[in-house]
Amino acid sequence: MSTTTLTADALPLSTQRYRVILAGICALILSVGLARFAYTPMLPIMRQHAGLTDVTGGWLATINYAGYMSGALLAAFVGDLRLKFHIYRIGLVLALLTTLAMGLTADPWLWAGLRLLAGFSSTAGLLLASGLVLNWLIRHQHRPELGLHFAGVGLGIVVSGVAVVGTLACSLSWDEQWLALGALGLLFFVPAWAWMPQPPHTSVQAIAAQPSAGAVRWMRLLIGSYFCAGFGFVISATFIVAILDKLPQLAGHGGWVWTVVGAAAVPSSFLWDRAAQRWGGINALLVAYGLQGVSVLLPAASADVSLNLLSAALYGVTFVGIVSLSLALIGRRFPDNPAKAMARLTLSYGVAQILAPAMAGYIAQATGSYHGALWITAAVLAVGMGLLVALNRVRE
Repeated sequence: MSTTTLTADALPLSTQRYRVILAGICALILSVGLARFAYTPMLPIMRQHAGLTDVTGGWLATINYAGYMSGALLAAFVGDLRLKFHIYRIGLVLALLTTLAMGLTADPWLWAGLRLLAGFSSTAGLLLASGLVLNWLIRHQHRPELGLHFAGVGLGIVVSGVAVVGTLACSLSWDEQWLALGALGLLFFVPAWAWMPQPPHTSVQAIAAQPSAGAVRWMRLLIGSYFCAGFGFVISATFIVAILDKLPQLAGHGGWVWTVVGAAAVPSSFLWDRAAQRWGGINALLVAYGLQGVSVLLPAASADVSLNLLSAALYGVTFVGIVSLSLALIGRRFPDNPAKAMARLTLSYGVAQILAPAMAGYIAQATGSYHGALWITAAVLAVGMGLLVALNRVRE
């Protein structure tokens, strides 16, 4: 056993808990906030200064989510938590390097490769770190809640939004902005690497009981509804800044719009945890899907600045809650190895994230706006709500 492990184990359990959660938060800020989501406020800047088209921008987002899905597939088929821990660390390294490398080339094919690897790296924070943190909490008799951990998603969005605004204020070019984002990522890389403990070796795999017909139907309905959530998530995650940046009053202020999303997302996981305790997890998800549908429709229905900023805030409040509530439901059903079960659920989310951005890019190029994609997204979210209603009626 290493000196580092001995030192960490000697700390009070409450201190260890906060270090583990902080490691997960830093992993989310690095791999999701910077490596993955910084692309959103950078999209209009790259479109203006780097020659990026709507279609190419949509395809880069699709490729990014394909990378994320490949990471989710890997996590789904790897059962060993220790191996997952090593993949988590590889993801941290990739997140840092791909963010830096975006500023070292103007070749769309190289951008595509970097966005693919960045998507894979985001699995480290959003999926593997979530499973590692949840496993640690369960093993140490803490409540298996991920609200504090998922605050890292909102913080990551705030960090990337403020960083893009700050680098613009310093008159950095688009490529220098990416280099600055990569340098910023190093601050979060160190605690994410050093404070996430390696899980213990488990030599005996428990044999899973044959699930009942009700449990199988329950899982299928949740997977279907989560696909719809992925569709709703990715359209706004990719294009909300580009959509609002076209409004005259918000032109050139896309970074601040993204910061509004992040600021709304930071406390949302705590609020949805409370909502789940009061109403039940599935009912809380229904409310979150409904509010996200409203957030998608507002930019399509109105050019009013205040309503569009409300849309950004509603999106921030809901998307983290949907992820946190859904993964917590799965985590409670599969406490021994939650990352594997989470990965299987996340595959449906990933399929939606591959299909939706390319569709939106083509619609935007053909029509000159994203409104058609927004109406389609609202309809998909309505289908997701219908599946949740059916899910609530399933007897396990």
